Amino acid sequence: MGKIEFTAKQNEFIRLLKQNKLKRINLLQGSVSAGKTWISLIAWALWVATRPKDHLYMMCGKSLQTLKRNCLLPLQDLIGKKNFTFSVSTKEGKLFGRKIMFEGANDQRSESKIRGITLGGAYCDELTLFPKDYFVMLLSRLRVPGAKLIATTNPDVPTHWLKTEYINNGDLSDDMLNIFFHIDDNTTLPAEYIENLKKEYTGVYYDRFICGDWVVANGAIYKVFSDSPSAYNAADLPHFDYINIGLDFGGNGSQHALCASGITPDMRQLYALKTERIPAADMTPQALYKRVYDFCEDILKRYGKISAVYADSAEQTLIAGLRDVLRPLGIVVKNSRKREINDRIRATTMLMAGGRFKLVAAECNSLVNAFKGAVWNDKIIGKEERLDDGTSDIDTLDAFEYSFERYIPQLIKN
Repeated sequence: MGKIEFTAKQNEFIRLLKQNKLKRINLLQGSVSAGKTWISLIAWALWVATRPKDHLYMMCGKSLQTLKRNCLLPLQDLIGKKNFTFSVSTKEGKLFGRKIMFEGANDQRSESKIRGITLGGAYCDELTLFPKDYFVMLLSRLRVPGAKLIATTNPDVPTHWLKTEYINNGDLSDDMLNIFFHIDDNTTLPAEYIENLKKEYTGVYYDRFICGDWVVANGAIYKVFSDSPSAYNAADLPHFDYINIGLDFGGNGSQHALCASGITPDMRQLYALKTERIPAADMTPQALYKRVYDFCEDILKRYGKISAVYADSAEQTLIAGLRDVLRPLGIVVKNSRKREINDRIRATTMLMAGGRFKLVAAECNSLVNAFKGAVWNDKIIGKEERLDDGTSDIDTLDAFEYSFERYIPQLIKN
């Protein structure tokens, strides 16, 4: 791997590896960009290289795609294709001649994928995102003498199973190594980058991803917006590469909602251009189609294009009819991706805090009110959930998020 410079915190972990002081479970937790994943991959590779070639090893992530992005490609860059090859499609790889299996741990059913196997070691990326049953089963598969698990994670709620049943479990002290990484420990990062990153996280995300605290989400979700709504008003509009419309279908007392948004060519700025709420009660599909048609026609007149309409994928019959109605305008209608709501919230708050989100206030009154009214559900224990009991406008938030969620990776990367 050549000469690699480590931070003091990373050196501490590597020193334990060299001294054969790693334990059965080795957890690297703390801030984002603190160097956890990078050093964990180096340690994983070095450790596997010392282990028997006839053992089976495993690397796991929330999904195979996130595992590839977060770990497999970076690991290959670190040690070269000669030492690490992989195929996500076959879920297999070779690391210093040792066979590595890959698995996703995206839901409770994932646990069944790893039953019956015997592992010589395992690596877990973003462990708090795993179902508990999967992790328990994975530990039971580490049946080879000297088998170890190396895992990384950012903090979550203080009642998360990883915190209560493992980190805080004194009975596991002999079996578990827990190392905390803070963003300020990563002396390889420019100071300006760290300061910008600290600005981009707010509220519960700042507490977790910057401070590394296990805290409960409560109160206003978009507090950074609510504290100064006028700061997000768009004075002038730039050129947009993409103009998309998000559509959330109402029902059970909610309303239909539309939101048009624009993304600049450099994928750095997101603008909300217009929102509209439509009463769902007694609204026929034909009447709804007319309202959506008029909304799209207005956006075309103002901005000259619409890249796509992203509609709530749960309503395929309505989407099919909408495609026919909008075809004369040359507009394609696609299914919303429906990323996890908290991923959408996190992206929105990062863009807000980083000064990369603006809106046309006069045209987005419903979105302004939705941001101001959105709060965390304090009745849910063990995870975050946006309150959806009719007291706030979740419909407009969904429509807004549908309009840009496909571009979240690019927006966050920039």
